Amino acid sequence: MDEDKQKICDLLLPALQATHAGSKLVNLVYTAEPHKENVTAVFQGGWVKFADVTADSGTALIYDVMRQIF
Repeated sequence: MDEDKQKICDLLLPALQATHAGSKLVNLVYTAEPHKENVTAVFQGGWVKFADVTADSGTALIYDVMRQIF
């Protein structure tokens, strides 16, 4: 089964926004290029952070976003 990683980001977003650390989080955007996958976290004011999620499963993506963004 192929996992829809953008959908996982879309579902994770409101959970993170409900936390103190994620209260200024506006969007999570998944991008895939050959040999590279990232999640871009966009915060209020245009500040961005990136999480490398290359070859991650859906649950590993959640873990890596939380570990690398916060």
